Amino acid sequence: MSIRNLAIIDAVDLEFTTGFTVLTGETGAGKSILIDAIGLAIGLRADAALVRAGQDKAEIGASFELDARDPTRRWLAEHELADADDPALLVIRRVVYAEGRTRAFVNGAPVNAGQLRELGEQLIEIFGQSESQTLLRAEVQREALDGYGCGEATLAAVAAAAQAHGDAERALERLRGAGSRDQTQIDFLRFQIGELEALALGDGELEELEAEHRQLAHAGRLLSEGEQVQELLYGGENSIYDQLGGAQALLAGLVPLHDGFRAALEATEGALAQVRDAADGARRVLDKLDLDPERLAEVERRLGAIHDLARKHRLKAAELPAHLQSLRAQFDESANAAGRLAELERLRDAALQRYLEAAGKLSAERRRAASRFGSAVTAIVRTLGMPNAQFVVAVEPAADAPVRAQGVDAVRFDFSANPGQPPRALAKVASGGELSRVSLAIQVAALARHGTATMIFDEVDAGISGGVAEIVGQQLRALGAQRQVMSVTHLAQVAAQGHAHFAIRKEIHKQQTYTRVTALPASARVEELARMQGGVEISAAALEHARDLLRRAGQTG
Repeated sequence: MSIRNLAIIDAVDLEFTTGFTVLTGETGAGKSILIDAIGLAIGLRADAALVRAGQDKAEIGASFELDARDPTRRWLAEHELADADDPALLVIRRVVYAEGRTRAFVNGAPVNAGQLRELGEQLIEIFGQSESQTLLRAEVQREALDGYGCGEATLAAVAAAAQAHGDAERALERLRGAGSRDQTQIDFLRFQIGELEALALGDGELEELEAEHRQLAHAGRLLSEGEQVQELLYGGENSIYDQLGGAQALLAGLVPLHDGFRAALEATEGALAQVRDAADGARRVLDKLDLDPERLAEVERRLGAIHDLARKHRLKAAELPAHLQSLRAQFDESANAAGRLAELERLRDAALQRYLEAAGKLSAERRRAASRFGSAVTAIVRTLGMPNAQFVVAVEPAADAPVRAQGVDAVRFDFSANPGQPPRALAKVASGGELSRVSLAIQVAALARHGTATMIFDEVDAGISGGVAEIVGQQLRALGAQRQVMSVTHLAQVAAQGHAHFAIRKEIHKQQTYTRVTALPASARVEELARMQGGVEISAAALEHARDLLRRAGQTG
């Protein structure tokens, strides 16, 4: 990854490894800016305020190595964005200009913001400190369960069935509205239709009439000026044709004396032919022109009738045929409402039955997934300093649930941290620290099953300390065995678990602030972990504790 002129970053080049990478540094050093840069690379919203002061643009480049089975390869091929020489390579470049506009490129080809977001969702997932709070929302809980264990085809079938039922309901409402018209309204519809049918405006007739009217209304000018053109070209005294003929005769006499005049002679002969053709064309048009005041009056009467009726219906004249079709449809609905109502109700009921069947299948999948999900999260939470915790996913029919794309279930996460206490709604019983740990457990359980190849955790270990922090680090390290995992952290116990460690520092040089990112070797990691444990001075005991953390992390594999 390369970053140029983003906030307090002037130039940073990074190469991330597989496994678990930690990013550490003092508050304000630029860790969040680094996460912002990654977000920009995968299509998140750009803010011109991120461009470094005094620069006209910021630029972020990111390259990815795609596994042969990565579905991103198929997406790139479908959008004709794959690298022809190396299909495993993906290079993204995002440019943010100080005046507000942005540009994005994938393997050198320009893409729009929507395409970049769609691609980015397949590459990286970023989880920030706010994730634990959003977890309290019912729709987030339902989406987490669906993502964990429900098939996309099942979810899509419920959404499609809900859409079909909604369409049938709306058609019924329209028909009921049409059937509620009184006889006066129906008679008025019949009258309007009669007016438009009597006008009998044909397809394309308006355009033809307007073209004919322009010709007839200007017939005098067409004849007069057309005759002038014909006279100038060919018919009059000293016409262009006659002058060219004289020049041709002179040139014909000069050619035997000097062959250099031959080209001029040939061009003049060609011009004579073109002038004759032009004059003949003008004459043919003039011969067909006819000053017919009666036809002009007839066309004007027809156009007047069309425009009068258009004004009456408050439409443009060209919209009258479509308006007639609309009125006919309304009349048919009103006149035949009773007969069609029963048919539409049958269709609506059939759509409802299909929806209930699809929603029932989804409910069954959710209940099966809920059991597995609850067990997986409980097992992880119990390693995070809550040995008696219980996490249960409740799937219950929603009270008076309308037909909706999400199905008929209410999904709720229940939690208990203490023995003897039954699980209750997570939003009501979990403290801030407990909520952070439950959120992390949910992410680890869900992402280990369905996550993207790269996952970034931005201080998700907030509110955790001591031995629990070490276990959190172990969980992230274990997840790094399956995915590329990065974490911004302030906890030495978490940082020690990283396979790789980047330190982020802020420097001031000549009254300018710069962020520096450094890959730490083993010896430097000891000092960084000791610094993270606090104290103005790094003591020998802090250094030894840091070494011990690294030794234990190595033993975890």
